[in-house]
Amino acid sequence: MARVLAIDDEEGVLNAIRRRLERAGHSVDTADSADSGVAKLLESDPPYDAVVTDMSMDSPESGLQVLHAAFTRDLFAEVIVMTAYGNVANAVECMRRGAFDYIEKNAPGIDAYEVLVEKINLALERKRRDLRTIDLWQTASKSEE
Repeated sequence: MARVLAIDDEEGVLNAIRRRLERAGHSVDTADSADSGVAKLLESDPPYDAVVTDMSMDSPESGLQVLHAAFTRDLFAEVIVMTAYGNVANAVECMRRGAFDYIEKNAPGIDAYEVLVEKINLALERKRRDLRTIDLWQTASKSEE
């Protein structure tokens, strides 16, 4: 079970994310604005395993604010950006800044919440692999001493 922070200013979307991720076995905290999400990110100990954030909340770049805070708190943060107003420039910028993925909420013929569960699972697997690699490096460097 992973700890996930979901951030969205639309209550219906936030509740849908929470319900779907909880059904998949994850523990979900929520925040209804970028500012409250950033506060939760920075005070969480240990850091969240994954973060799902809307791109446009208080401002059109709220998702980028959340991305920055997530990586300030945890270098291995896994952040998925969801948006109702997707465009290539936003997607590229989010990925350039380290987002694991970028999902459009209203893509025709696609259940964004099912896609989100798949992406969360992939992001968590990548995080486990990365942390395991670091553990192996540390163990190897200690044995060389």
